[in-house]
Formats: sequence, C-alpha cells, structure tokens
Amino acid sequence: MFDLDAHIGLHADALRLRSKRSEMIARNLANADTPGFEARDIDFRQALSSARREGGAVSLTATQFQHLRTGGGAMGDRQLNEAASLYRVPVAPSIDGNTVDVQLEQAAFSENAIRYQTTLHFVNSKLRGLMTALTGQ
Repeated sequence: MFDLDAHIGLHADALRLRSKRSEMIARNLANADTPGFEARDIDFRQALSSARREGGAVSLTATQFQHLRTGGGAMGDRQLNEAASLYRVPVAPSIDGNTVDVQLEQAAFSENAIRYQTTLHFVNSKLRGLMTALTGQ
C-alpha cells in the first residue's frame, strides 16, 4: 500500500504553518498604529517539530477502498494556536506600548511568502512525479 505521508511528509504541515504565520504577520501590520498592540509570531521550527511529534500530518479522507490511505491525523487549530503564542520583543519600544516594527514585519512577511511558494513548488513537483509514475507518461 502506498503511503502519501511518506511521499510529501511534513510539507503539508509546513504549508499550513506558513499560511498561519502570514495571517499573524498581516494582523501585526494591520495593527501597527493600535496603542498597546503586541506583535505576535510563530516559532516555525518548534511548531513544525511539535506537529510531527504529535502525528500532525494532514490526513485525507478515504471514501472508497481504492483511495490512498494516510497515517496521520490532521494538525488542528489548537496546535497552531499553541505555536502562535510567542510575542515579538520590540527593538525600540514605543510610548503607546505597541510592539509592531513595520519594517521588521514587512521583511518577515516577504520571507515567509517566499518560503511558502518554495514549499508549494516542492509539493507540486512531488505530486507531479507521482502522477507521472501512476500514469506512465
């Protein structure tokens, strides 16, 4: 039996975490002028490691016996929220208590977007190779 988790592995979790991180950084940027807002971020390595330890691979639902089976359970929002519980330490704290550094957030958003696209490209390549093997073309 073919195991899809073994083929794409942690990349599905990585895509989900990168997506969550993009949302958090966008929220930080949107609240750059909000007094008292504390910027948040994800420790990506720790979150991905935690998801893999807890069997957090994205799972597929098999509705027919011909469908491929996967071994993991879906990584839930609880794991994502626990991973998202980190606050950024401000380089230059503002008087109003806001910890958002717009330039830092923009750089983090750009880096995260590039890493998301890279992971997505890798998953697409793996699946394209799988489809080629299955169809024999």
